[in-house]
Amino acid sequence: MKVSELAKRAGVTAETVRYYTRSGLLEPKQQSQNGYRYYNDNDLARLIFVRKARILGFGLNEIAEILGMSQHGHSPCPRVREILEERLQDTRQKLKELRSLQLSMERAAKKWAEMPNGIPNGNAVCNLIDALIYPE
Repeated sequence: MKVSELAKRAGVTAETVRYYTRSGLLEPKQQSQNGYRYYNDNDLARLIFVRKARILGFGLNEIAEILGMSQHGHSPCPRVREILEERLQDTRQKLKELRSLQLSMERAAKKWAEMPNGIPNGNAVCNLIDALIYPE
């Protein structure tokens, strides 16, 4: 199948297929006469795998590593678990930081609701931000 058909069957754009091909995640066969790239059902399955891994936050290098392990007859599952645990820890930390940011923003919004707009005077840019106590 050509790029457009593979893309349609996998639910991605043709440019996504081309990108993953350039990245080495897909390895289509090329027909020498016209230079078109042709993909088979294995490429479709691989593309769907890549999409699922991307949804879980795996990077292209990690996906390439996983695919390489599998191609060499090694189970990538332990590595997949390890990467996912790292992603979970990172996500938990980011959520904690976002919650803290949200609380700071909510406190500021509450305080600012009672304050008038200021006019820049050369020393202050915005009295709302200037009024915050650091660190909040």
